[in-house]
Amino acid sequence: MRNLTVLLPAILTVLMPLAGAAHEPVRVQGGLLLGAPGLDPSVTVFKGVPYAAPPVGDLRWRAPQPLTPWDGVRKADQFSANCVQRLRDSVGPWTSEYQPHGTVSEDCLYLNVWTAATSAKDKRPVLVYIHGGAFTDGSGNVPVYDGEGLAKKGVVVVTINYRVGLLGFFTHPDLTKESGHASSGNYGLLDQVAALRWVKANIAAFGGDPTRVTIAGQSAGAASVHYLTASPLAKGLFARAIAESGSSLHMGPGKTLAQSEQDGVRFAESRNARSLRQLRSLPAGALASPLSGDFSFRPIVDGWFLRRSVDEVFAKGEQSDVPTLTGWTFDEGSFDTGYGKTPADEFRKQVQQRAGALADAFLRLYPAGTRDEAAESQKASRRDQSLLSMHMWAANRARTGKTAVFTYLFTHPQPGPTQDTYRVFHSSELPYVFNNLNKSDRPWTATDRKIAEELSGYWVNFIRTGDPKGAGLPLWPASSAASATTMELGDRTLPRPIADQPKLNLLKQLLAADPR
Repeated sequence: MRNLTVLLPAILTVLMPLAGAAHEPVRVQGGLLLGAPGLDPSVTVFKGVPYAAPPVGDLRWRAPQPLTPWDGVRKADQFSANCVQRLRDSVGPWTSEYQPHGTVSEDCLYLNVWTAATSAKDKRPVLVYIHGGAFTDGSGNVPVYDGEGLAKKGVVVVTINYRVGLLGFFTHPDLTKESGHASSGNYGLLDQVAALRWVKANIAAFGGDPTRVTIAGQSAGAASVHYLTASPLAKGLFARAIAESGSSLHMGPGKTLAQSEQDGVRFAESRNARSLRQLRSLPAGALASPLSGDFSFRPIVDGWFLRRSVDEVFAKGEQSDVPTLTGWTFDEGSFDTGYGKTPADEFRKQVQQRAGALADAFLRLYPAGTRDEAAESQKASRRDQSLLSMHMWAANRARTGKTAVFTYLFTHPQPGPTQDTYRVFHSSELPYVFNNLNKSDRPWTATDRKIAEELSGYWVNFIRTGDPKGAGLPLWPASSAASATTMELGDRTLPRPIADQPKLNLLKQLLAADPR
């Protein structure tokens, strides 16, 4: 009963059609579900659908367990509680539409489905979206992840909750001993596998095609996509991958199980907990990130979910070889208060320390003679290095993988109060990708709506076929080691060079010395 494979049902789950949508129950693993109409009545939304047992009590810090079936018809018209975290109204550029809403609870392993299918036989492509949040917060109910816009374009959209922070990634030698897999930690990633198993077994009931599942995520969600691609536990559960703001030469994770276990021992000592029973009796609210003291628990190489780092898995060709779409935003680091604000003399000093013998060449290409020059050079060099690192990652991937990679740079700033300060900030592409500008209280223009139609069109094409190109859209070529270009998405839509050749030559030398 402690094995994830028990989450795979042995029976067919499609017993009822979706025709008529919201007023007809759908049978899934566990019982009957009744959804609710979306803002557009052609879309039915199923909220708060359980995919595993509540990880509470003795199930805290265990792999997700099978859910308990329910009697009668379960209403699926309300989002579940978020996994335990500290909720915020807004932070930096991430206003309310980027934040989880509602309450928090350890009982949080639920997902949500948007579908416009009229029959369980429709076999529409499926998107399973994995939220970001640095593995310490986030939720499937975040408004910018609303799936109605993509559902109207023919995709069945699934968003999920997974355990975060200490409850999602805590490690301890005693947990390793009891696991049966000589492993602890990565519970949030095991939750993602359990959700994907649920999707494979049940999504046909919502008109989805279990053989055409795309996993997607942004930031920590993008890292999760890479971890799932590298994990033997996730093989066969998806056919394509989208990693927004998260592909580079060094994918990690860098910490091992043994290293993380020592952090777990220190944490237990700091709470005077001498046993797993005492640790599991600690109130969940006291375990929400950020924790007091120097404690941080995130994904690790645990020997079970991840047998080795993502880089090593890809080098050996052991990954799930699936078409991948990935990219960055133009101002990824703008949420950092120091973004582009390092004084010119300090920037020059940092370049001398980091670039060594290449410092003079670097400052010729990225000058810092004045404050304004230094500001632009800080941002441009960071952007160029990220794009080159992604390009080199794709080239390395091609040594063992046969499927295509499509890369992009999103360049359009959202209108409204964040535009001047944060520009094209980390995650700012999401309302356009999901085609749900109505979830954000911003002064959208006709240009924004055009970009949303275009980006969501590319994403839907990729989810459907593994290639973003389609009728009415500019051609998006696959990444090639022979051509250092990426697709610019935004006010212009066309392939563009990553950087000019002298900068590429210099940055390749710097990345070779320090791939991070």
